[in-house]
Amino acid sequence: RILTTGQSPLWREDLMSNAGIPVIGLGERNAEHADLPVQWMPHIQVADVAASARRALALGGRELMHGKDDGGRSQWAVLVDPNGAAFGIIPVVGSEAPTPIRNEASSETVGRIAGLDLTVSEASVTRDFYRDVVGWSVQDVEMEDAGERYADYALCTPDGTAVAGICHARAVNRAIPPVWLIRLPVGDLGESLRLVQKGGGEVVRARKGTGGEYVHAVIRDPVGACLALVRPGLRAQGSLQSRL
Repeated sequence: RILTTGQSPLWREDLMSNAGIPVIGLGERNAEHADLPVQWMPHIQVADVAASARRALALGGRELMHGKDDGGRSQWAVLVDPNGAAFGIIPVVGSEAPTPIRNEASSETVGRIAGLDLTVSEASVTRDFYRDVVGWSVQDVEMEDAGERYADYALCTPDGTAVAGICHARAVNRAIPPVWLIRLPVGDLGESLRLVQKGGGEVVRARKGTGGEYVHAVIRDPVGACLALVRPGLRAQGSLQSRL
């Protein structure tokens, strides 16, 4: 059930699972990976890894790693956008894709990635970067801050399915780190936040619902990696995809 590409894909041996389903990779920092930032990095399928990497560089991004086969063909790359947010690109490999799993991850699925958001000051420039590098289409999502209307952006696949969001660092998204934030539903968000602090992490920002219960939080783990935790069954306030 693990999607791999190339001869030596990152994190093959270091997958964190939920009920036996691989969720995300956790790799040890060594000399080979010394240049990788301490961030959770989404890996995105693209039509042409080499072409996407070139476009990223032309648009002000950086290339941290670029894996190629013996014939010099690009297998994967790790890139950084102009904001410093890291992400991986891999080829579209339908024949190697895992069998679809029933009950796909959603806001109801505890412990499975339910969304992906990036919050930055230059959201429109960042929107164009990912549209050109990855090939995503864009839908505007209307927002309001102190009576001023503006738009955040949903990044979509060719069939119009929203797969990620880019948000302005304002209103409810002010002070959120400019990295790709995976969103994980947890069974008891208040208890999870207590354990974050007990374990040496930090609650960067937490929001409560009308009943006083925690519904959404951005945390930083003890090594500095940030992610979002949400209450299952309730769309996360401050998350762009919750407003689609």
